[in-house]
Order: sequence, then C-alpha cells, then structure tokens
Amino acid sequence: MNATVLVLGVAIALAAALRGTWSPCGQSMLSQITPVGEASRGNRYSRTAVWYLLGSVVGGLTLGAAMALMALIVHALHASATVALAIAAGAALLGAVVDSGVLGFAPPFFLRQVNEDWLGKYRAWLYGSGFGWQVGAGVATYIMTAAVFVTIAFGALGASPIGALALGGLFGFARGSTVFLTARARSTPELFAIHRRFDALGEPVRRAVIVVQCLVAIVAAAIAIGAIAGVVVGLATAAVLLRTWAHAPTTVA
Repeated sequence: MNATVLVLGVAIALAAALRGTWSPCGQSMLSQITPVGEASRGNRYSRTAVWYLLGSVVGGLTLGAAMALMALIVHALHASATVALAIAAGAALLGAVVDSGVLGFAPPFFLRQVNEDWLGKYRAWLYGSGFGWQVGAGVATYIMTAAVFVTIAFGALGASPIGALALGGLFGFARGSTVFLTARARSTPELFAIHRRFDALGEPVRRAVIVVQCLVAIVAAAIAIGAIAGVVVGLATAAVLLRTWAHAPTTVA
C-alpha cells in the first residue's frame, strides 16, 4: 500500500467533490431537495436529505470499487512507492492544467444531468437515493473538474483495494453532504439568498481546486524524487496558476 498517495488522494477527492456542487446537477439538488421543496411535495426534508446522502455514499463506494480493481492491478505490478508518487504528481499536474484551460479545453465533461421528472413520479426515498447515487458516483453526471479523474488515479496508485474503496466512499460522502447547505432555508427568498452567495463562490472554488492539485503535485514530486523535482514542478504549477488567474475559464458550466 502506498499510504502517502492515498493521503494526498484525500485532498484531491475532497476538492473534486466540492467543485462538483457547482454542476447543473449539484445546483439542481440545492434547488429541489430543500425544506421548501420537500414541504411542497408533502415530504420531510430531513429524511429525503439523508436518503440522498446515503445514495451518494453508495455511489462513491461504487466508484471506489472500480478504483479497487485498478489498485489490485497496480499492486500486482509491484510498483515502488517512488514510481507511484511520481506518476501521481504527473496526474495531479495534468489535472490542474486541464482545469486551467491552457490546453484549449476545460470542464465540464460528460454533460448529463439527473432526471428531475423523478421528483413527481417516485417516493422521496427513491428519488433521494437515486439522485444521490448518480452524483456520488462522480462520473455519471456533469464532471466539473479533472480532479475527479485524478482521484481515480490516486485510488489506483495507492495499490490498496480497501484504501481505494475508502477514498471513493469519502468522495461520495463529501458530494452528498452538500445537500444540507439549504437545511436552514424556510422560505423562497432565503433560498434565493443562499443561491446568490453560492453562485458567487463558483469561480473562487474552481481556482482553489486547481491550487490544491498543484500543491499535491509539488508534494508528491518532492517526496518521490527530491527537492529539485519539487522546485521544477513548482515552477510548472506557477505557470498554470498564472494562466488560471489571467484568463476566464474556457468553458462555462
């Protein structure tokens, strides 16, 4: 097991999960699974939100199971911790580059949204858990950041099926927990106020996720190869950050 890779993967997974909240699906959930919305459908918000969270965790574990299979392959190859960390550093840096738009394209990818018709067709436990699973799986709906793929890479490179499964579960839990952002809203104006603040944070969070990937790349490179490698990767990440701050995102969600 490459414990360092998995620890760094936690930072990537949390960043990826947070960024996913600004997808059309994430925003839809913050508009629909709310105290106001659930009351209008005759349901209890707390129950639906818990079902959503549980579904998201299961979705994350589903992703984790796929990562666990890849981790078994990596383990069978007997890759050294140094090699795993070096590859992880490259993956994190590539993720930051893709997210910055420097290659001429950027997220979102896989433009699929959850089916909101479920809200009027099915019981709260079913649409709550169903929506949660799709969002928690990470790759079943809008993919807002390359950090999702970097998370998968880190889960595999950790060479531990249990670690990969846990990383997926953490990702799903983080994605699902965002449904509670509207827990205190008791009226439509309060929901509008929450969404205004939420929308204003979209671009800062996008940039923060790029920064997290860059920092992880620097740490992984420094541990794997040494301080000089960390400096080289640091210079590369500085260029990525300059590009990110100088230009608007190539693709708008």
